[in-house]
Amino acid sequence: MQQKIRILFMLCILAVIAPLAGRAEGGDSLYDAKSAQKLNAAQLPQFGPQASHYRYDQRMIRAAEIAGARARKHSTSYCWRYVKDALVAAHIVPSRPVTEYAKQAGGELTRNFGFKQISERNPYNAPLGSVIVYGGAGAGHVELRTIQGFVSDFVSARPSPRPLIGIFVKPRDRHA
Repeated sequence: MQQKIRILFMLCILAVIAPLAGRAEGGDSLYDAKSAQKLNAAQLPQFGPQASHYRYDQRMIRAAEIAGARARKHSTSYCWRYVKDALVAAHIVPSRPVTEYAKQAGGELTRNFGFKQISERNPYNAPLGSVIVYGGAGAGHVELRTIQGFVSDFVSARPSPRPLIGIFVKPRDRHA
């Protein structure tokens, strides 16, 4: 049952990361409507009661299954690794980010992968699928916004208590 809940969280993240992230600043998203499809009857129970209202991209479904299978009940202190893996698996970034610390995520995502920092400062108001980066002592923390809450190497209904560095979204490349 916990496995299905983890998969649901990751699917929610990845199903909305592309279509909604770009809308935060009025841009287009990475969502490809041509390849998106409704879930079949066997998949619906894994996605929750609202799943029939959405169309999902197969790459997002697969990435969510991978990330959901890896998410833990509690932190493993590898949040940035898990978020990197989810972004690569969903083809949101073409290669795995190389920075070591979570608090470096925002800088690398904007510099190397076309993400934009938005002006929102409340993680609860972050667009679904956005990458939220925190600082503080040590490595910091990074998580993705979902309908149900926040996910990285673990799932939480509340955002990190660390100091917020920024909220980042990936608009669509207009030249692609």
